[in-house]
Parts: sequence; C-alpha cells; structure tokens
Amino acid sequence: MAITNNYKLNLIQWYPGHIAKAEKNLKEQLKLVDVVLEVRDARIPLATHHPQIGEWVGNKTRILVLNRLDMITPQVRSLWTDWFRSQGEVPYFTNAQQGQGVTAIAKAAQAAGVELNKKRCDRGMLPRPVRAVVIGFPNVGKSALINRLLGRRVVESAARPGVTRSLRWVRISDQLQLLDAPGVIPSRLENQNAALKLAICDDIGQASYDNQLVASALVDFLNEIHITANHLLPESPLQLRYGLDSTPYTGESYLEALAEHRYNGDVERAARQLFTDYRKGLLGTIPLELPPNL
Repeated sequence: MAITNNYKLNLIQWYPGHIAKAEKNLKEQLKLVDVVLEVRDARIPLATHHPQIGEWVGNKTRILVLNRLDMITPQVRSLWTDWFRSQGEVPYFTNAQQGQGVTAIAKAAQAAGVELNKKRCDRGMLPRPVRAVVIGFPNVGKSALINRLLGRRVVESAARPGVTRSLRWVRISDQLQLLDAPGVIPSRLENQNAALKLAICDDIGQASYDNQLVASALVDFLNEIHITANHLLPESPLQLRYGLDSTPYTGESYLEALAEHRYNGDVERAARQLFTDYRKGLLGTIPLELPPNL
C-alpha cells in the first residue's frame, strides 16, 4: 500500500531521549541474554519489525510474537503464518491482555533453555534459568506479555507508547528470567508508509504526527484493502459505523465529509473518533498489512 506525496510532505519522526538511552543499555544487557522475544503488532507485523533486530540478536534464539491476535481475523492469521513459515520463521500469536497464546511462549523460551543447559552440563557447569529479553516497538504489548507470563502485574502496562522507560529483570520461574525493556524504534523512520501505520495503531508518540493527516491515511489504507483484498475486510466498516461509505472518497475528503455528517464540521473531532474506533476494534478486525505478494 503506497502513500501519496501529500503524506510525504508531513514527515513523521519520533525518537525520545529515553528510547535512545534504553537502546544503549539494552545492547549491553543483550550479552547476558540467551533468548530474544521479539513482539510485534499483528495488525502491522512488518511495520513493527525493527531493522536492527537481526544484528542485535546474532545467533541467539529468537521467538517471534505477534500480539493483538484479537485485532485480526483467523483468515489473516493463517495468511501471516504461511508467509512467515515461507521465510523460515514460526510466528506465535498472542492476546497478551487476555492471556491467549502466552503459555506457548513460555514453553518455547524454556525449550531454548533445555539446549542451553545441556551445553552447560557438557562443559561441567551447573544449569541456570534461561535469560530472555522482550523487545519490540512501544505499545505493542511487551509489558502485558510479561505480566501474563508471571501471572500477576509486576510491570506497568498501559495502552500508550513510552510507559516502560528503564530496563529491569523479572523472575518468571526457577527456569526463566525476563528482561523488560522500553520500546525501541529506529532513530529515523525512513519508511513513511510504515510510520503512518505506527501512528494509526498508537505505536509511536502522539506528538509526532498530525491527527487529521494520519486519520486520512487510515481511510486510504482501508479503501486500498477494499480494492485489493475485499474478502479479508468486514463489509463496509465505515458505512456500518458512521453511515457514510468511504469508497467514493479520498481519505482527506472522507474526513471532511464525515465531519459534516456526524460532528458539526469538526474535522479534528472526526479524526480522533476514527482513531479511537479503529484502535478499540469498533470498526471490526481490520489489518493494515497483508503478506507481500498475496
């Protein structure tokens, strides 16, 4: 899904100081880690992939977690599963808020520990707990996943980016220790198509983008999915929610029409409502990305 030149004129960039500091600390702590849990947003699994993850992980075991399973349909999940497997990866889908899929993550991390401790025993060393780190963009559900793994709330979790600001170790069990890390994000968002999706999904700070521009992009993304993969969308989601079909409009013109139709001409209010409804799933289970070459 390509963005237009209008969006490119309004670049989205977000790299707060606490992330820069945390990334430096994280690179140092990675030396102590055996397993990396990379958490992504299931609605935008490509946009929430940090380009330096491979470099950071090296030859350590990496477990790919696609969170917010409840925000996509089983059909879309199946498409992503097949695509990732074709890339040599096994995705684990979770709904960390409700705990769905979390047990499989714990088992995968502990399985990596079995191999680790076998090697330690072969060298005459005592076994030790597996050390895992949870890495991902802000607000993709890392802290919620840790709380679910532990079975109680030990790290702050909220539906906004930037809540976790420092690194801390959390003991899950005698077999597993987890490092909770703040969200990491590239210092420069080169792919503005991906940056728009991060903004729509609330995975970057709100101060970095214009609400009306990003809400317009959301409508354009929905219209494009309607054209390219209509069978994967709820039928006319904006028509059902607001009584106004988006397909005859561009994103920008739809936002203005919606403002006149529902919000007394208040375009900013219309933009904010679109965000809220999409993020809460009130428009339906709608992905913003589908596997390449679908």
